[in-house]
Amino acid sequence: MASRENAPDDILKPVKWPLRLTLWGMVAERITRAFWPLWSVILVTLAALMLGLQDLVAVEWVWGAGLLAVLGGLWGLWRGVTRLRWPRRPEAMVRLDASLRGNPIQAALDSPAIGAGDPGSRALWAAHQARMRARMAEARAVEPDLRVSRADPFALRYVALLAFLVALVFGSFLRVSSVTAMGPAGADLASGPAWEGWMEPPGYTRLPSVYLNDVTAAALEVPAGARITLRLYGEVGALSVSESISGTAPVATESDPTATAQAFDVARSGRLEIEGPGGRGWDLDVTPDAAPSVTRSGEIEASYEGDAQIPFDARDDYGVAAGRATLVLALDEVDRRYGLATEPDPRDAIEVPLPMPIAGDRAQFTETLIENFSEHPWANLPVRLEMEVTDEAGQTGLSAPEVITLPGRRFFDPMAAAMIDQRRALLWSRANARDVAQVLRAVAHRPDDVFRSAVPYLRLRTILRRLEGFAAEGLTADQQTELAAALWDLALLLEEGDLADAMERLQRAQDRLSEAMRNGASEQEIAELMQELREATDDYMRQLSRQAQQDGEQGDQMAQDQNMVEMSQNDLQRMMDRIQELMEQGRMAEAQEALEQLRQMMENMQVTQGQGGGQTPGEQAMEGLGETLRDQQGLSDEAFRQLQEQFNPGQQGQGEQGQQGQQGEGQDGQQGQGGQGQQQGQGQGQGAPDQGQQGEGQGGGSLRDQLADRQQGLRDELNRQSRNLPGAGTEGGEAAREALRRAEEAMEGAEQALREDDLAGALDDQSRAMEALREGMRNLGEALAQQQQQGQGQQGAAQGTEPGQQRDPLGRNSGSNGQLGTDENMVQDEDVYRRARELLDEIRRRSGEGERPQEELDYLERLLERF
Repeated sequence: MASRENAPDDILKPVKWPLRLTLWGMVAERITRAFWPLWSVILVTLAALMLGLQDLVAVEWVWGAGLLAVLGGLWGLWRGVTRLRWPRRPEAMVRLDASLRGNPIQAALDSPAIGAGDPGSRALWAAHQARMRARMAEARAVEPDLRVSRADPFALRYVALLAFLVALVFGSFLRVSSVTAMGPAGADLASGPAWEGWMEPPGYTRLPSVYLNDVTAAALEVPAGARITLRLYGEVGALSVSESISGTAPVATESDPTATAQAFDVARSGRLEIEGPGGRGWDLDVTPDAAPSVTRSGEIEASYEGDAQIPFDARDDYGVAAGRATLVLALDEVDRRYGLATEPDPRDAIEVPLPMPIAGDRAQFTETLIENFSEHPWANLPVRLEMEVTDEAGQTGLSAPEVITLPGRRFFDPMAAAMIDQRRALLWSRANARDVAQVLRAVAHRPDDVFRSAVPYLRLRTILRRLEGFAAEGLTADQQTELAAALWDLALLLEEGDLADAMERLQRAQDRLSEAMRNGASEQEIAELMQELREATDDYMRQLSRQAQQDGEQGDQMAQDQNMVEMSQNDLQRMMDRIQELMEQGRMAEAQEALEQLRQMMENMQVTQGQGGGQTPGEQAMEGLGETLRDQQGLSDEAFRQLQEQFNPGQQGQGEQGQQGQQGEGQDGQQGQGGQGQQQGQGQGQGAPDQGQQGEGQGGGSLRDQLADRQQGLRDELNRQSRNLPGAGTEGGEAAREALRRAEEAMEGAEQALREDDLAGALDDQSRAMEALREGMRNLGEALAQQQQQGQGQQGAAQGTEPGQQRDPLGRNSGSNGQLGTDENMVQDEDVYRRARELLDEIRRRSGEGERPQEELDYLERLLERF
């Protein structure tokens, strides 16, 4: 086999350049692996000098770091020289041959070992050689492997490269020459005096630092508070500094006033001059830092829940750092009547932080302060508003004080509004405690006329007892706060109510909207009440549809009734849209008339009872639960009357029996026509024993035992109904069983409370039992309706009927699966601005929590930058 070192040039001619490039690549590869520490040390040293780090530390540290750099460079050079092995041409040939298929270079240089005299073998060998030479023409240079990750597992070479790139961007090659000034005294005298200077603006200005050696202009604009740092090199005293911009003598780093390092802050315009050989001077024009400013902009709005929205504009030349709003009671503007006639208790001013932009420029922005002051004693009273903002320099800016009405929640229910008035009087001054107690006692005198249920009355009685007890011994601040919170909860209960069914909610929504229009409420409050009316109407429609399905009323029966007027969901939405349009146009009288027409239409709407002869198990279960609910309601009313007699004996009078009969009739009307006579008779029948109980005085133990026995009977009946409840296997059926189980537990608690003569506790348990019963009936109705719709769909498919032709009692298309169809968007209008502000505030709050994961914080920042 021929030697590859003495290979003929004509054989290697096709791979001449690939072989040469491969050899050069191997040279670069071995130099890189041998000398990468040397290059890293050189790049780090050069980066430190270009950034001027030698000017920030003592000379001793500079020489120490220089010695380490020299030693590191020598070690890197020694390591590279000892490890470098220059590649040879045969090695490059082997690497190039290994990259080709079949090692054609080695085959082209070989000679046959046997068969040289055989013509056939020579012909075969020549063909093989020709084939290998043709394959050599496909040769390409092999790329060098410059990776040194095994020798540098901590990637120190990249750290050095990054430092050098930073120095290229932020440093200067001119700073490297400052090292020469740190040599021996002889070198200093030979080189002559030199100086360096920097101007560093305050960090909050976000302005770049200025290297004074590069400034050739005679004038220079400098922000107030900038830091001037000067270094003087050479013979001490050869250079001196004179300035009139700081107002004080330069602060030297040493005790000697002629020290070579001086630093001072720019406080005013003046001249800075370096006197001596190579000195220079500048006229510095100081740009003052303007104080921030803030003004209120736009109208102050308040939502129905009482969220105040106070927009404001703020600006500063560099950016506002923080702000706050201060609210102080404008006592001279308060209408000092009734509970406000006394001198108020001293209270601190309200201080709330102003919201600042999380992302973006704070030099000029518009934000909205959103806060709820509804529970503050000054709610809906005149206050003096003043906003204050500060910048990073500590300067403050104040808005012009103005008197506004502190926004708060408005209560449209008369009784709820009265509770809020008494709460404000109590918080105004503790001296009003006795007067407030008298007003509350007057309200609680005849509870049947003002309270819809026993729960708010019992709460009022509890508040009244505690208030009278505290007032007798002297009301403290903690007791005042406790009673105010109880009155607030009572007002919310009276305003929102414990809605027994959708019809009551609808009527309350209509009454509150009408009251708001009469009282001249704001546009936002009216819009939210209108939204509440829409939701209540939708809920009422669903209840009507569900009751129609439970009673067996089908769409084809309604289609056969030619006298029935169909009213779809879209028709109702158009009527409410018309009401809202009239209110937006300020035509309140016409809006009131349209609202009254809608009220009458909804009151006249009813679901007829099915005419079928038999009842399904689901219908029987619903009827039985309805009867149990009516009996529980009657039992609760009787316990409530017993409690009234306990607190106000002998005040019900002879007309109580008639009132009880009317109450039973009114309650029965809400439950349905089927139980009206039964409940009415029950209400009348309870009058006689109740009057007999009044004759017995306070000894009502026997009657309360009877009430407990009746409660036990209702619980046993409910237990039987729960075991026989239809709809097993469905989600709605299981939810109904769970609700009835909770109702049974509440009934057991009410029975125990009645036997222990705890009427208040019994009423609470009975209220929970009735609520659980209603929930169970709703869940059972949904389960039965789902089963009925599935059965109707299968029956319609078998009979070839058209499911799309079925309509519910309101004339709406039921669809193929019983789903309500409409040509409008089912999503109702909302206060989009308020919801957006709530979401934005929540994003800002979470983005400020540093303990959250970094991925989540980055995502929140992207959201804030986008919106």
